[in-house]
Amino acid sequence: MQSATKKKADLKIIILGDASVGKTSLIQRYLQGVFTEDNISTIGASFFLKQWGPYNVAIWDTAGEERFSGLSSFYCRGASAAIIAYDITQGRSLHALRERHMQLLEAAEPNCLIVVVGTKLDLVTNDLREIPSSAGERLALEQNEKKGRLNSSFKKKPFFETSSKSGENVEEVFDYILNTCLPLDDEKTAKKSVRRTSALNLEQKSRNEDAKKCC
Repeated sequence: MQSATKKKADLKIIILGDASVGKTSLIQRYLQGVFTEDNISTIGASFFLKQWGPYNVAIWDTAGEERFSGLSSFYCRGASAAIIAYDITQGRSLHALRERHMQLLEAAEPNCLIVVVGTKLDLVTNDLREIPSSAGERLALEQNEKKGRLNSSFKKKPFFETSSKSGENVEEVFDYILNTCLPLDDEKTAKKSVRRTSALNLEQKSRNEDAKKCC
């Protein structure tokens, strides 16, 4: 008999991006409805479980530092959706995505949905914006084509600019993913029933875990 506590998730979402772009803040805003300053870098990865209607959704928040790249690749295995995040006010964060993070998605499922997210929209002014929205849109369409998802298949582009501080577009990012990958007949049944199940410190985990299948 299956239950909400079954070990295998129906959908695995991975979030990738450079350190300090606000990945953890994005997840916390979505799951808990609060804004937390993302001042402490994630060490390894953290795992969250969300119930979406009858489905279990695993959300993996990965470390952005280069030294964890190999382990982040391990946690991409089996992912059917990915959020790749950059800081709109920091051009180097988009460069880091292309240089270090995009290749990690090779370990994800062949038809993995990739949603590009620009963070810290609340900080954007004419002087502070370093990455135009058009660059994020191009990246989203380019990466989804590589995964076999044609541009014409999207009613809405898999790209959002968000603010974890104000909450702008945060829920829309996850609803877009869930409605695309796990559409429900009645969205009202998808009331957020969220619990954090574990936090993992991958520095303490052996690379022998590569041989194990991730959820």
